[in-house]
Amino acid sequence: MITVGVISDTHGILDRKVVKLFAGVDHILHAGDIGTESVLRELEMIAPVTAVSGNCDCGLGAGEIEVVELGTFKFVLRHIFDARSPGAEMRALIRQEKPHALVFGHTHAPCHERWGDVLLFNPGYAGRQRFKLPRSIGILRCDDLGISATHIGL
Repeated sequence: MITVGVISDTHGILDRKVVKLFAGVDHILHAGDIGTESVLRELEMIAPVTAVSGNCDCGLGAGEIEVVELGTFKFVLRHIFDARSPGAEMRALIRQEKPHALVFGHTHAPCHERWGDVLLFNPGYAGRQRFKLPRSIGILRCDDLGISATHIGL
């Protein structure tokens, strides 16, 4: 089994609760709007990190799209994704890569749904309280049965 911590929209803040909640994960996916390099460094003290840049990030060296394979599972990571209108580029990427999950952020709203065989997962946001939305992160558990996804409130 592979356990993946999923976080997004930290905007330069890493809540201490995240460190405890991600203890023991095998990998961390950060879906953008990281804010500062220090957030990534703190997460890397927990587990290896794959991150993408968000619309509020600049100069962090993260790309807009990452494809990462963890064991037999493939993940596409992008900050902004709209399942209702994914655009030709994202449709082509999904057809080409055939990921098990597409992880995204930006909306600050948790999402856990299926798009065909692909899990669409937005962990919510982990930065300062905004928009009266609850803050959250996610955990993906990957095993022989597939991927199970959980949102955890902060």
